[in-house]
Amino acid sequence: MSRLMFERENQDRIQALENSFGTVGRPLSKAGRILMGEGRLMKQGRRKPQPKGFFLFNDVLVYGSIILNGRWHKKQKILPLEDIQLEDVEDGLKMSNQWLIRTPRKSFYVSAPSYEEKQAWMGHIKDCQSRLLQDGSLQAGTIFASSWIPDEAAFKCMRCLNTFTTTRRRHHCRKCGFLVCNSCSKQRAVISNIHPTKKLRVCRLCHLSKDEEETPRVRGDSTGKSSEEDSDEDVRQNTETSWLDPRMGTWGQMSNYSYPKPMQPRR
Repeated sequence: MSRLMFERENQDRIQALENSFGTVGRPLSKAGRILMGEGRLMKQGRRKPQPKGFFLFNDVLVYGSIILNGRWHKKQKILPLEDIQLEDVEDGLKMSNQWLIRTPRKSFYVSAPSYEEKQAWMGHIKDCQSRLLQDGSLQAGTIFASSWIPDEAAFKCMRCLNTFTTTRRRHHCRKCGFLVCNSCSKQRAVISNIHPTKKLRVCRLCHLSKDEEETPRVRGDSTGKSSEEDSDEDVRQNTETSWLDPRMGTWGQMSNYSYPKPMQPRR
């Protein structure tokens, strides 16, 4: 494939992905940006794992909720690769072939349909990140948000050990990610890597630690949310993942994504 053809195909793919997020998504086209791979992964939400569309570029990782079986996406998240840290973890009760993606604002578990795809995703992300940091103009992040413990993982407050009930509800400490009751999380504190000014719910132990004075470098998604409430989507998981072969300038195993035509501008 000639360089001109490769650049045209790459731009078409990026534009199609950008269109799939509609008018609420942020622009993805950028000089020098290359779409390296795409596929579906299961992302652990607060209540249960849900399928998400993931798209790896040479400088960012993009994901979003899937609607209409992959023709459209919503809740776009853009994660700069220099701010990502990966951690391999063992299989869980509901998710196998999983790993942890850490970022300054939020950290979460994802899983692939197979061990081979898990290794491919982790390897490609690390390779892109390594190349991005080679020239020294960017630095890798050093402070990351704690991952939230799923609601079903604890039936007692992880601080006072009182049982959760319909009146004693579950809450998450934004600092440590533990499940705690309201009595154990009345305090609020600024956690600058999650939100630079807003005071967030923290448990009594984290409030006493006074670690929230740290001021790390934060870029990318500016929502300020440490976790998202994902709505249920009637979708099936696509087990195919496609990757760009930089040596050949071609894509292997095309995914079943069917991107929509560009949206017409509103009048």
